[in-house]
Amino acid sequence: MQFDSFSDFIAMGGYGFYVWLSFGTCALILLGILLSSLNDTRRIMASVQQQAEREARIQQAKQEQQV
Repeated sequence: MQFDSFSDFIAMGGYGFYVWLSFGTCALILLGILLSSLNDTRRIMASVQQQAEREARIQQAKQEQQV
């Protein structure tokens, strides 16, 4: 589909409001998913780090008890 001008492109044959609203909504949803995934990754990595530190403390305590 070709448009004669940029304003015709924005108007999308009279359906511009719905077209651009759907694009905007989709972009917001995808951005929300991205931010949620980044937050979950950060939270999981912190949890793994805490678990590793906890296991290191347990190992150290076991070694101190054996000595």
